[in-house]
Amino acid sequence: RDCERFSDNALEQICSLFIGKTGISDHDPSASNQTARIFDTELITDEARTTKYGSPYKYVKAYAYMVRTTDNRDLIAEIDGGIKKEVSISCSAAKRICSICGCDKSVQNCGHKSNKLYGKNLCHTVLDDIKDAYEWSFVAVPAQVNAGVTKHYSSEQAAASPAYAILEKADEELRRDIRRLAYFSGGKLAADTVAVSSKNMDT
Repeated sequence: RDCERFSDNALEQICSLFIGKTGISDHDPSASNQTARIFDTELITDEARTTKYGSPYKYVKAYAYMVRTTDNRDLIAEIDGGIKKEVSISCSAAKRICSICGCDKSVQNCGHKSNKLYGKNLCHTVLDDIKDAYEWSFVAVPAQVNAGVTKHYSSEQAAASPAYAILEKADEELRRDIRRLAYFSGGKLAADTVAVSSKNMDT
């Protein structure tokens, strides 16, 4: 919506920087507004889709945990029901590159206008060199149209799947639970350690 995109380098940096970052609502950074925390991320390339500028579609998938309490019971119900879905991230990009001329708009204005065609090329800003990640938020209208929450894989879904898919999903779910609990008790180093040790283990 803002005629911006992240560079591949920026997406890789986001994967690293957002581990441990908290989830809130409407970018309100109060401690009482914290609802969840990211414990793992991965960069995914969807070869079946392309971006508006013609490259393979890439996105960051983050895994977050939430402690079930009476205070967040309604929020969990809204997530499960698909009411709370859209999310937005908050981070700092040191470079804002013009897609037409390569000029860093953080340093100088090149004169090219975002969302305007120059020949066959649509001008947009490429965000690069991510210096910090602040938080991610549930919002009504995210800048990235497709940014949102997907629900946890449920036992009901598993019951309707072939046996091999059930085992595969159970293994994957258990590994994520192990990483989540390790992060919760020992931080990123503990989560990284158990992620390596559990990688080739089955249920």
